[in-house]
Amino acid sequence: MSIDWSSILTWQNVIRLFDILVVWFLIYELMILLRGTRAVQLFRGILVIVVVKLASWYFGLSTVSWIMDQVINWGVIAMVVIFQPEVRRGLEHLGRGTVLTRNKRQNEDEEQLVQQLDQAIQYMSKRRIGALISIQMETGLEEYIETGIPMNADVSGALLINTFIPNTPLHDGAVIIKDNKIAVAAAYLPLSESNLIPKELGTRHRAAVGISEVTDALTVVISEETGEVSITKDNDLYRDMDQEIYLKFLRTQLYKPEDDNKATVASFIERVFKGGGRNV
Repeated sequence: MSIDWSSILTWQNVIRLFDILVVWFLIYELMILLRGTRAVQLFRGILVIVVVKLASWYFGLSTVSWIMDQVINWGVIAMVVIFQPEVRRGLEHLGRGTVLTRNKRQNEDEEQLVQQLDQAIQYMSKRRIGALISIQMETGLEEYIETGIPMNADVSGALLINTFIPNTPLHDGAVIIKDNKIAVAAAYLPLSESNLIPKELGTRHRAAVGISEVTDALTVVISEETGEVSITKDNDLYRDMDQEIYLKFLRTQLYKPEDDNKATVASFIERVFKGGGRNV
């Protein structure tokens, strides 16, 4: 039996297929946006509400169904409020044009950040100077930035070292790095209550694990007792990392995949919007 491809590959069916692909792409981007954030738990709560609504409709529970209708009707406004950090982050991505980002230039900035961190880590680790440095990734850290002392300074090894020198005003607390800038120092991070954290680890390590439990931040900890370098990410604690290991880990987490085609498109669009054509 032959297949009539002409009746299948119609323009209308192609449009429908494209429509489905766009919806799946948006769902995928939403999942990536929410991954590693507190919004995941809230999203699960929304799914529970939807399930309760369907169950109440199926079993004829009119009162429960009416309540769920009210929750869903007001849910759009509630989602804007609840997911405000994620909505803002998504709009920032669109505004920065991350789809067309020139990742090669970004990686040069990230390499500079890694080198400055390495300089500070090596100095403080050898001298057993305790430090707590949290790097904002996708999840916003604004509520923790507000607890610190504003700096808004370029990241440099010397500045990080000077910040954590004992008995100075800024040494107690965390440095938070946002957009390759030292946003604040002496910030307070949430302490983890996990029983899995070894007893010999102190407050800095609990704070590092705590911030990794609620955000996707990458946090470097230097022990003032042993000089041990640890890193937390996504609720995982990586201990006793030597220079080679933590440099590899930092680059893996911070670098973006390079795409020369995207760079070319981005460069062209920037020239168009800046009114710059080809140089003569």
